[in-house]
Amino acid sequence: MKTVKKLAPSKSVDPTRIISLTVNGETVEREVSVRMLLSDFIRHELGLTGTHVGCEHGICGACTIMMNGESSRSCTILAVQSDGMDLRTIESVAEKDGSLHPIQQAFQDNHALQCGYCTPGMIMNIMSEFESNSKIDTSEESIRELLSGNLCRCTGYANIVEAVRDAAERMGKN
Repeated sequence: MKTVKKLAPSKSVDPTRIISLTVNGETVEREVSVRMLLSDFIRHELGLTGTHVGCEHGICGACTIMMNGESSRSCTILAVQSDGMDLRTIESVAEKDGSLHPIQQAFQDNHALQCGYCTPGMIMNIMSEFESNSKIDTSEESIRELLSGNLCRCTGYANIVEAVRDAAERMGKN
């Protein structure tokens, strides 16, 4: 009987760097492998599992976070590239008392999710757009263009479009 040999080292032999950044308002300093993806850092080093990993190529949008106020695909960025940056993940969106952000509430009220896997990335993308613009074009075409970087395999997007319109109205962005 053959036994499986352990080939991988128990600790990475990759070079490391110390990074310091702000995540959801909290200063974080960690030593990370220079090859670690930001999505892996967020999920595995910080335990913030709301940032999902779907394609690992930046196409699906499930890993979208806000980096210095801009929506960014965390699966295409190395953790060391975030040194000195201000990151926001889906965990920063709801209020401290647990009440939902207007975008989250609009998604719930408009039944804009099914399995929910893509939802955190969509919400972060929408938040970035809402925070960077005082008015949002709420035409279906414009909203679909906004959402074009976020793939959802469960819905037909109709309720998501309505949720974005609803959120824009709630937040005075239309």
